[in-house]
Amino acid sequence: MKYVPKNLQPYKRLRDYAGPDYYDYYPVAGQSRDSDVLERSNFRSILKALGGEKNNTINDRTPQGPVLVIRDSHWAVGWVETIYVSKTATATLKKADDIVGGLESYPVVDDDDFSMLEMEEANTTWMECYDLRERIALCAENGLSIFQARLKYCPSNENGEYLCRP
Repeated sequence: MKYVPKNLQPYKRLRDYAGPDYYDYYPVAGQSRDSDVLERSNFRSILKALGGEKNNTINDRTPQGPVLVIRDSHWAVGWVETIYVSKTATATLKKADDIVGGLESYPVVDDDDFSMLEMEEANTTWMECYDLRERIALCAENGLSIFQARLKYCPSNENGEYLCRP
């Protein structure tokens, strides 16, 4: 029996798109070079939930398999990746549809993954974007010991918010 998704729209070719067509697939999620932490976390969490993490990005542009990750070049954002699910992969398509539907009420697919990625970005920002003097000032402004400025990870304030925002 054919499953008709409630939260996913079938593939539609964009007017100025010059690549191959994916009419037998539903686009589920996307990310680009400029995606924020939430979008990147959701992309990789959806891919993992759909069992597509072992699939590599399709380079030969020939659709194959129930879950595809298609990477395209884009003049504005450098590159765009899209997860596609085959319309014949009923169980996977239903799972993708349920995940996308759930995002309407709660925007995070996997809280643990999102938190980990957010922490990694904060730590990178802490070490690479602030010198010691700036880190000392941030600690002092937030009522923390200035000695925490020497940490290799970004400390958080009393509300659990990182001192630096990625």
